[in-house]
Amino acid sequence: MPDAVIEMRSDTMTKPTPAMRQAIVNAEVGDDMSGEDPTVNRLEALIAEKLGKEAAVFACSGTQSNQMGVRVHCAPGDELLIEAWGHIASYEAGAPAALSGVTCRPIQGRRGLLDVNDLDGQIHRDDQHLCPTRLVCVENTANRGGGTVYSLGALQQIGAWAHEHGLMVHMDGARLFNAVVAGGYSSQEICEPVDTISVCFSKGLGCPMGSALVGSAEQMRKARRARKLFGGALRQAGIVAAAAIHALENHIDRMQEDHDNAREFAQILSEIDGIQIEMPETNLVFFDVEEAAGTAFALSSRLRQRGVNINPSGPQTLRACTHLDVPREQVLRAAEIIGECMTEGLAGVTETVAGGPYAQG
Repeated sequence: MPDAVIEMRSDTMTKPTPAMRQAIVNAEVGDDMSGEDPTVNRLEALIAEKLGKEAAVFACSGTQSNQMGVRVHCAPGDELLIEAWGHIASYEAGAPAALSGVTCRPIQGRRGLLDVNDLDGQIHRDDQHLCPTRLVCVENTANRGGGTVYSLGALQQIGAWAHEHGLMVHMDGARLFNAVVAGGYSSQEICEPVDTISVCFSKGLGCPMGSALVGSAEQMRKARRARKLFGGALRQAGIVAAAAIHALENHIDRMQEDHDNAREFAQILSEIDGIQIEMPETNLVFFDVEEAAGTAFALSSRLRQRGVNINPSGPQTLRACTHLDVPREQVLRAAEIIGECMTEGLAGVTETVAGGPYAQG
């Protein structure tokens, strides 16, 4: 194996920067479950203000904060509407049903995004045979859509439509700040049309762990109870909250570098025979291997042998992710190695993929 590995499976693979590690070391801590961790309290106030909402609750993971949001808005037997590839429905282990008794109704959108035309007519009538429709979930950026970004106008229309029909709106903003940087709007503007937002600190922001649910004070009171129920009540969590504060203060604007690297990576791949690709909007790059050339599993295996970690996202599809631990020269070298592997051919490659074949973090 090569000495240096180029890690492009996910931005969840980032390591804390030296400055972030120092913030962790210096963190003042207390008992968060009792509301006495000053660093967690500061983080919750900071992210609530940044998103233009009243309050926030720190959580262990993006899945946990998303499921806290579902629990806040829905009761057992209710349903939520979501784009067919939405993370809450597709990649959270059936949690809405298992944890809250909530049904997900998938709606086919375009590249992971919905608009009001997709939603119109989808609300169940008041009938004892049907699940009451309570919630619309949107994902920004949309992972399986290719890191696609909602426009401000589209989210405003969805929010207005949902509220007019008595529904609430939850935004899975696991990569919210990638959307903010790419969309050209502020985080307050994009969160104004929705009721609750889940933000993940361990992806493009580069933290070792953690997420937050943001919304009204009353919603966050309910969310804190759900966090306890889901096993997420925390003690001296300021150690990891300090990393999130550092990231919010230092790592947002630099995401533009990841987006630029992703586009340059995609441009090089677009010129390789046997590769089909759509230009990325943010830091996620999905590309297809033509069937005549081989499979995504074969290419992923060959790349691992060459020191490039990129996992399949389907039989012919791979997903690469740029982030703060992959400098431009590594991104360009990864694209070069992909070209070399395609030229050499994929026949006879043992198809083994570490970390699961369709990991979508």
